[in-house]
Amino acid sequence: MMTSKDMDTMNDKLIVPQKFKNLLFGMIGIGVISMAAGFVLDPQRAWANYLLNNYYFVSLAIGAAFFGAIQYIAQAGWSSAFKRIPEAMASYLPVAAVFFLLMYFGMHTIFHWSEAGITKTDELIAHKSPYLNIPFFFLRVILFFGLWIVMVRLLRKISLKEDEVGGMEHFYKSEKYSKIFIFIIAISFTLFAIDMIMSLEPHWYSGIFAAKSFIAAFLHAATVITLIVIILNKIGHLPMLNRSHLHDYSRYIFMLSIVWGYFNFAEFMIIWYGNLPEETAYFVNRSGGAFGVLFFANIILNWFIPFLFLMPRMTSRSKVFILPVIVVLMIGQYTELYYYIWPDVVHEVKFGIIEIGTYLGFLGLFTLVVTNTLTKASLVPRNHPYLEESIYHQF
Repeated sequence: MMTSKDMDTMNDKLIVPQKFKNLLFGMIGIGVISMAAGFVLDPQRAWANYLLNNYYFVSLAIGAAFFGAIQYIAQAGWSSAFKRIPEAMASYLPVAAVFFLLMYFGMHTIFHWSEAGITKTDELIAHKSPYLNIPFFFLRVILFFGLWIVMVRLLRKISLKEDEVGGMEHFYKSEKYSKIFIFIIAISFTLFAIDMIMSLEPHWYSGIFAAKSFIAAFLHAATVITLIVIILNKIGHLPMLNRSHLHDYSRYIFMLSIVWGYFNFAEFMIIWYGNLPEETAYFVNRSGGAFGVLFFANIILNWFIPFLFLMPRMTSRSKVFILPVIVVLMIGQYTELYYYIWPDVVHEVKFGIIEIGTYLGFLGLFTLVVTNTLTKASLVPRNHPYLEESIYHQF
């Protein structure tokens, strides 16, 4: 049975200190200055940063939306007390939509296939031009974001309504729409990853790339959800968080890192074994110098370290071990996208103030949107039918 303390917990609301908001505004300011300097000094590099960070944070939002939908479909009790976090992360999608539409002004710099007259001199790009053309590209962007935003807001509305009236009706609605949403995400994000990342190298293709990108989004979103839950608990919220919850979050990270590793190995092994020039060229262009180092860094950061440190039961239930793994995976996501984007857009390794500043700007904006959403409702969904199971979750 719930105690009076538990009831107080369910009315817990986040209040963001003004100092923290000022810090976020400062980070956003650094990002704006960094991007402006990049566009003046090295436009190709600036647009590469723009694409990387846009994709980085939209993948976190989509991965969080998918995580939340899975919890409803599985009728998971353990995570119900923390569902406000993936909801808040998904609220970043409208902001991301604006940024991706603004990418129109950098299309010729980012995407080789968008150059004027390219279809006259490149037979393969001409063959792909019914799909790879600017109007259809942005039509897909509008369609994808439109679907994502509508579904995220619908599920959020139902969730808040459940807080007001309780009962099972709104839970079943959330479950029903989540079943629709996961298929929307699976199809649309697959095409989105092909559009934004794989089409950077229009002569290359991989049947595994889209699935690998989807798993990466799910993995890194689960990682950031865990980080936010731990931070909120550290500052006095979500007091029900215990070692069993941490263990479950760690299992998600551990499992998804293994699947990420499997897809990456499968893609590389098939292409290497097939030895087809149009496919192997992708890895050949990324095998020398610093790009070759990044190939192995991706494996270490996104698979080996999570696998090594989260496999034991003891470490997977300890914040002391989980938090460093989370930081490593956040770096790993950046490293992976850098490895994909830089060889095709910038053509050489460049990393400095522009990259750091741009990332800080996007991180500040993402954090501002997420924290602002978290302040608009109780951190704990007080009428969720499985809330008691989550509060007393132990194994």
